Amino acid sequence: METIHLKAQLEKITDHVLSKKEELAEQRHVADERDYSVKIDEILTTWREHLIEIYADSISIELDETYLRLKDWGEGVVHLLIDLNLPLDIAIEEVRFYRNTIGVIIKDKAIKHNFTIDTFYEVLSRFDSVVDKAVHWLSLSYSSNHSSTIHTAEESLYELSIPIVRVTEEIGVLPLVGNIDTKRAQQLMDKALTEGTDLNLQYMIIDLSGVPIIDTMVADQIFKVISSLKLVSIETKLTGIRPEIAQTMVNIGIDFKNVFTFSSLHQAIKSLNI
Repeated sequence: METIHLKAQLEKITDHVLSKKEELAEQRHVADERDYSVKIDEILTTWREHLIEIYADSISIELDETYLRLKDWGEGVVHLLIDLNLPLDIAIEEVRFYRNTIGVIIKDKAIKHNFTIDTFYEVLSRFDSVVDKAVHWLSLSYSSNHSSTIHTAEESLYELSIPIVRVTEEIGVLPLVGNIDTKRAQQLMDKALTEGTDLNLQYMIIDLSGVPIIDTMVADQIFKVISSLKLVSIETKLTGIRPEIAQTMVNIGIDFKNVFTFSSLHQAIKSLNI
């Protein structure tokens, strides 16, 4: 499919999704069984429509521009959740809901316009990467903002160092950012076990996409955390292992055969079917 022709087809899909923005927002409103006030319903409808706009535009514009818009959207949503005292899983559900509904639209339009398998895969992969970014930034932003509002400065620093975000009643996400030294590795162990059991989690997803270097010490500590969590009946999954990090881990002899790994946080959550 020629580049110019493909771009025109993708723009048509974008326009189609945008034309259904209000309808899609109402679909989620009907599907959501929570009993909100009129004010909260109006607010949720507004940021649902905003998310739909970003998702629609992501089909036909550059990913870098979409990522910037998603980051701003995510930070705004998190402030809203905290102000309204709403849990993070509400936002995650929105992200997943529109990934599925808009994904179906992309599929139907791909069939209608006779996309090749390679073209369809490329378009859907781009869209999936946008969804992954949405989940990732929501988790990081929620962890940072939530901890800063309920803890002292010293406690906040500790929380931000090893943040655990409760995505649902059963799933917790531990998004690691920055270098991991010996002290922080021990904090990782303590925090994962303490909060994992306190929150009664069944699954812990450790996201390594923000960790620049993983050496033998770091990898050994992460595997100790996985083993310890298993002893308290918490299943652990690893996400965000970049190709260069994966190669390094293989070169230093790390064995992944008993560990579930995923390229993205979204895929890990989706695999749980919860």
